[in-house]
Amino acid sequence: MDFGDSAEEATFRLRLRAWVRENNPGLPASSTSDDYWAGQAAWHQALHAAGFFGLSWPEEVGGHGLPAVYDVILDEELAAAGAPPRPSVGYLVQGMLRHGSADVRRRHLPGLVSGTVRWCQGFSEPGAGSDLAALRTRAVRDGDDYVITGHKIWTSYSDQADWCLVLARTDPDAPRHRGISAFAVPMDQPGITQRPLKMINGITREFGEVTFDGARTRAADMVGEPGEGWPLAMTVVSHEREPGELGYVARYSKAAQELVELVRSDRGRFSDGEVLDVVWATVEAEMLRHHVRRRLSDRLDGITHGPEGSVDKLLMTEVEQAVGHAALTASRLDPEREEDTWLKTYLYSRAQSVMGGTAQIQRNLVATRILGLPTG
Repeated sequence: MDFGDSAEEATFRLRLRAWVRENNPGLPASSTSDDYWAGQAAWHQALHAAGFFGLSWPEEVGGHGLPAVYDVILDEELAAAGAPPRPSVGYLVQGMLRHGSADVRRRHLPGLVSGTVRWCQGFSEPGAGSDLAALRTRAVRDGDDYVITGHKIWTSYSDQADWCLVLARTDPDAPRHRGISAFAVPMDQPGITQRPLKMINGITREFGEVTFDGARTRAADMVGEPGEGWPLAMTVVSHEREPGELGYVARYSKAAQELVELVRSDRGRFSDGEVLDVVWATVEAEMLRHHVRRRLSDRLDGITHGPEGSVDKLLMTEVEQAVGHAALTASRLDPEREEDTWLKTYLYSRAQSVMGGTAQIQRNLVATRILGLPTG
């Protein structure tokens, strides 16, 4: 398959490259600093205003209706310029596009796509992370509202969010996968308390713990039908697990290339084992790049993937942790690099095998839903 740019794609790439050169906000290129999270809203809005965000989403929600290959070009150019990646809200957009009513899509998606309204995702709970169907947050109908009580954790961007896409149990007597509904919940209200979670790499603004104690949302802000929360959740996490959706591939490749250049600059500082770590990180990043291009080819041919997203997530985990392991060596051998970015890269990579569904759960899904192995 020819992965070269068409004439239209080449023109777009050059226009984007020139814009990024003039508008790069100078934030860290990945989430290893609180400054990155603090600048995300302005970066999101700038990308959208310039016509470089929501490229493959429908025009009626603020997108551009372009083929998905334009998102890949965007990711590649942002990584090459050392700019922050495009904000990862695509999984929320896809969930609302597929399951939300016309009214919900009309009211909520334009602000989400443009970045003028900030969103977070209220799925995981203490005791209900990878086993999401065990969630205990409740939503009880009260006239035209639902009253929500429960506890969410690892809630990305919660301290900046205006709205949260919340999964809550609306039918406690139904089988656990069928009694869950999804809601758009306004975050600025007395019934919501937030507590930031400090990560091992020093980040304090990426994740939060959110308590709902009688929080309210309108029944009209249910996303999908009552009991449709689980199918929506599967749509969201399947897109959340696609490395192409998150723009990770270009970042991994760029980090691996930086490590290669570090080795080349002074080979004598590296042991054979350390060189092998860097080589392996480069191989893994290249493998993932080709895998994502295959996924892109499928998408352009109208092929969608379900449980195969677990394969994507496992590959992404392997690559990020391979790059992170090599970065740990670099943190010792490249002390002149600004602050301790290599060390933070390593520390952050350890979370990849947990967030978005643990590696163990993904292997179980591959075994049972793709390979057809027995569950017992």
